[in-house]
Amino acid sequence: MADKILFELVCPTKQLVSSPVDMVVVPGAEGDFGAMERHSPMISSVRPGVIDVHDGGKIADRIFVAGGFAEVTEERITVLADEALPVAELTKDMAAARLEAAKAALADARSDHDRVAAERQMAVAEAMGAVAH
Repeated sequence: MADKILFELVCPTKQLVSSPVDMVVVPGAEGDFGAMERHSPMISSVRPGVIDVHDGGKIADRIFVAGGFAEVTEERITVLADEALPVAELTKDMAAARLEAAKAALADARSDHDRVAAERQMAVAEAMGAVAH
């Protein structure tokens, strides 16, 4: 696995990806970051957006994540995602439906906790809409 970093993508119910790749670009909370072999260790929260998986000199895969955490070591990057879907499976209708549901949840929010959860769902829906086909 010389010159490769092991990319692991894990959701609450299962591991979605475990593959050696050239580089992974992650939507970090403080900006996008790329991880390659021999990267300095770090931990970052992940904002809603797209993970670009680079392999063979091109973007080999694009995966939408709803948020989570990433841990980078010299040999591996592990993303613990709240939710993940291939970008190719996203549609504008899917994003619009999620946005409407989030707006309804925000309108019905009875507590600060409910309001924060609805705002987070709006951010996920908006990010999804920005990349959906």
